[in-house]
Amino acid sequence: MSVSAAAAADRAVCAPLPVLGRDVLVPLVTGGEAVYAALDYAASAPALQRVWDDVAAYAPYYGSVHRGAGYLSQLSTDLFENARRTVADFLGCRPDDQVVFTRSTTDSLNLLAAALPQGTRVFVFETEHHASLLPWERRADLAVTYLNAPRTPQQAVDSLEKALATREPYGPALVCVTGASNVTGELWPVRELAAAAHAHGARIVLDAAQLAPHHPVDLAELDADWVAFSGHKLYAPFGAGVLAGRADWLQEAEPYLAGGGASRKVARRTDGGVDVEWHTTAARHEAGSPNVIGAYSIAAACRALTEAGFDGLVAREQELIAKVRAGLAEVPAVRVLSLFGDDAPRVGVLSFVVEGWNSSHFAAALSAEYGIGVRDGLFCAHPLVRTLLGSEPQEPGECGAPEAAPGERSLNAIRVSFGAGTPDEHVERFVRAVKELVADGARWNYQVEDGRCVPARSAG
Repeated sequence: MSVSAAAAADRAVCAPLPVLGRDVLVPLVTGGEAVYAALDYAASAPALQRVWDDVAAYAPYYGSVHRGAGYLSQLSTDLFENARRTVADFLGCRPDDQVVFTRSTTDSLNLLAAALPQGTRVFVFETEHHASLLPWERRADLAVTYLNAPRTPQQAVDSLEKALATREPYGPALVCVTGASNVTGELWPVRELAAAAHAHGARIVLDAAQLAPHHPVDLAELDADWVAFSGHKLYAPFGAGVLAGRADWLQEAEPYLAGGGASRKVARRTDGGVDVEWHTTAARHEAGSPNVIGAYSIAAACRALTEAGFDGLVAREQELIAKVRAGLAEVPAVRVLSLFGDDAPRVGVLSFVVEGWNSSHFAAALSAEYGIGVRDGLFCAHPLVRTLLGSEPQEPGECGAPEAAPGERSLNAIRVSFGAGTPDEHVERFVRAVKELVADGARWNYQVEDGRCVPARSAG
């Protein structure tokens, strides 16, 4: 095989990876059943079958971690620490980086916020998910600068450089940025933002919750200081996450939780108190019995994605994105939301609004009449969605809208998201359903219950 042929083979589009739930049938309000089309990957991706099989094979050998001399405890400890090394390899960690297992991206960023040196100034774009927008406000000694939503990648870099150059007083600083938006799917210029941060003496943390499942993330190549992501978006169940990156601030900070596992030595003092010597490794911030199955499932997902090959996964996802965007472009009533424009590179996450429809009503009809699961609302990124929808007229549609805050119009959108396990038929059914709903309307009546639009008990 020639070099060019080999390169083409590496880029070949691969088939969908097997995931749990791919054959689940759901009832339709109009009668019959449909295979469930899971198009809400940005919230939680279905577990890879490979991950589930790996966890099932380990489950009979489950034991306490770092706590026992027995065979199963020793085996579980080895698997837990090997999982740490697998994740480090997956993320391109540097030799001195630490990998801390957490509960989620949110937990990871709250941990980092707790570990920042006193007086750190944090710079964060208003476009961030709440997981990376809110943790910094909880410490009174941190100064937070919120940057306006940029309209181009270069504008993001320029506004960050300007903010960093004028900061007072000069001291420790942290930039927090997403790798891929959970609202628009657009990729952010992480490498350029990292360069700007470091040029001004700041560090940078990457929220890779939406990036890691779709693209390779290499800490050394991106020159990011930390990265955070969640297992449940990386095709791994069981509620675990990762914070990986530079060790110094983590080692110098008080443990995130106080308890067993984080402490190396505890002794009573003569005055009645206790002296504690804390670990300086990742264990410092992993107090309590760790979620070994969650960590192991993340490592299994990292192995599965690496072996499948990101080139093929990315190529196939780009085909699905093109199919969805082309289909939605044929519906004049649909407007796809974007910060950086139609040509911006993106992952399989798109949000849109439909003229004349409340988004909750539209999402409910997709589910009840077509067996398609999407997300509607503000996607835990309220400032960004409100910026993108700020000029939209209020179109409540037939089903009304979720409650708005006092004095505010109710604004929400629809999000469709997909990835390595999505069959072509799911996105094709989605595009067809959008066209039919816009052209013909819903075939069922809907009502609001507990703030959600749901099918009425009869077609009416």
